[in-house]
Amino acid sequence: MAISPVRWTSADLELFAGDRKNRYEIIDGELFVTKSPHWGHQSSCAKIVTVLNNWSDTTGLGTAAIAPGIIFSDADNVIPDVVWASNENLEILLDEAGHLTGSPELVVEVLSPGEKNEKRDRETKLKLYSVQGVQEYWICDYIHKKVEVYRRQQATLKLVATLFHQDELTTPLLPGFSCLVSQLF
Repeated sequence: MAISPVRWTSADLELFAGDRKNRYEIIDGELFVTKSPHWGHQSSCAKIVTVLNNWSDTTGLGTAAIAPGIIFSDADNVIPDVVWASNENLEILLDEAGHLTGSPELVVEVLSPGEKNEKRDRETKLKLYSVQGVQEYWICDYIHKKVEVYRRQQATLKLVATLFHQDELTTPLLPGFSCLVSQLF
C-alpha cells in the first residue's frame, strides 16, 4: 500500500500563527520551513526595496514591498523577499485582507546559505513564479554580491543575465530604472 504524502494547504498555516522564529511557505502542497533570515539577508532586502521604491516614487508607476504573502492557490502560499507591482496590477491582486492573490510583475529572492535554501529559490520557486506568470525574477546573492536576472520568454522565466558587484542592473519592466549591483548589498 502506497502512502500519500501530506498535502499542506493555506488553512494549515494557521497552526504556526504564533511562531515568529520561522517562515512557513507552501509550494505545490509541500511545507517549507526556514529560520529567520541572517542580518545580511535582511539588509539586502531593505536596500533592494529602497532602490525600487525610490524609482517608483519618481515615476509613480508602482510600489515595492518586503516579504508580502502571495496566495496563488490553496496549495501555493509563499513569502518572497521583495516584490514590485504596478499600480494597476496591485489593485487587482490585493484581497480584502491585504494579501497578494496573483503575480506581481517582479519578484526578488535573496539567497539564504544552505543547499536546501538555494534549491528552493533556484528550482522550486523559479518554477512556481514561472507558472504563475511573474514577468521578472531576481535571485540576489548577498554573500557573492551578484544578481541573476530571469525574464519571461516564451511563457517561461529564463536566465538572461548574471550581474556582479560593479555591473549595472536595468530592466525593460521598469523604464529608466538602473542601479549598480553594489547598491543592493
